Amino acid sequence: MSTADQPARPSAIAGYEDWPRYVQGQQRYVSATAAAQELSEALGVPAVGPPPDATIDWTETHDGVTTSQLSWQLGFGPRTTGWLVRPAGVSGPLPGLLALHCHGGNKFGGADRLVELREAHPSAAEARAGHYDGRALATEVARAGFAVLAHDTFAWGSRRFDLSQPPWRTSSALEARKSQWQEDGVVPTDAELYNAAAGFHEDTVAKTAGLLGTSLAGMVAHDDLAALEILASLPEVDAARLGCLGFSGGGGRALTLAALSPRIRNYVVTCMMTTFDSLLPAYLDAHSWLLQTPGLWKLGDWPELTARSGADGFLVQYALADQLFPEAGMRDAHRTLEALHPGGYTGSFWPGGHVFTAGMQNEAITYLAANLGAGSPGARIQSTVPTA
Repeated sequence: MSTADQPARPSAIAGYEDWPRYVQGQQRYVSATAAAQELSEALGVPAVGPPPDATIDWTETHDGVTTSQLSWQLGFGPRTTGWLVRPAGVSGPLPGLLALHCHGGNKFGGADRLVELREAHPSAAEARAGHYDGRALATEVARAGFAVLAHDTFAWGSRRFDLSQPPWRTSSALEARKSQWQEDGVVPTDAELYNAAAGFHEDTVAKTAGLLGTSLAGMVAHDDLAALEILASLPEVDAARLGCLGFSGGGGRALTLAALSPRIRNYVVTCMMTTFDSLLPAYLDAHSWLLQTPGLWKLGDWPELTARSGADGFLVQYALADQLFPEAGMRDAHRTLEALHPGGYTGSFWPGGHVFTAGMQNEAITYLAANLGAGSPGARIQSTVPTA
């Protein structure tokens, strides 16, 4: 077969063909301190410009909260969708919170798993049931007196890659998965098909990012920093009282965002804290490229990266039966954090596996409300005591 007769090779970064030029034309994100700048350089975070114009697509009030769907265009890739959730009927600037969705092996959706929506894709409900104890985290936080922005980050939801014609390596792996489904009598949904392809494709995204001098975590941080600037600019928000929280990959995003931006005053990391050493050799394969940026260990261990943040304090929640982190690694990280942040760090250990339970969410909301000065106009928080 001649070259002319061969099928066209699909794009490996469909929907993001403008990504390389964007990164090549940007300087690094400039942090407020030398320590934070080292992290920006290690992750390869592109500079974030002025807040992009956010369009309000719709607004509705239901069950004590007002939810607005926003959208904005960054300098590359598809348009971003996010949701601003705040208590209904409350006037005056509120403390602002960025709610950061997890990885979850679900890139078909993004922040929709965190928001109570009248019309949501079934994959969002599945993500809530599997990882958030059935609750819409951003909506629950808003009920406690916060203005909460939950957005799709790079490669998730509205910002996902177009894999309708997967690149060859991804396509080959996906065909093998389809064969297994067929053998098992499974008819995959559109979300399951996409997520299977995206799982294989993440290696290609990480490879492309490395070639461009950035990383998957660095690109995610870029999108998160842009969303933080949008949150800070909203009239409903007190820009002096900003925080963030996230579970699993979202917890890693919270740690990174707090280290990079001085806007974050308090934050919560849930089920995303251990030592790098504890991941070797058996736990490496359990994690995505969000945690495993090449060369990151040169800056220090994972818990030590928190010292690069200027936040007033933070809460880390550990799950004792977490399938992704050994207990010994979590205990070691806890001791390191106690030594690094006397008076500024709170750690709690909970029973159960890799799930952001209702009790953990209540603890996180209570912590953030106390430290960022939120009222509780519609809070539904019940006290739960973690395991020591």
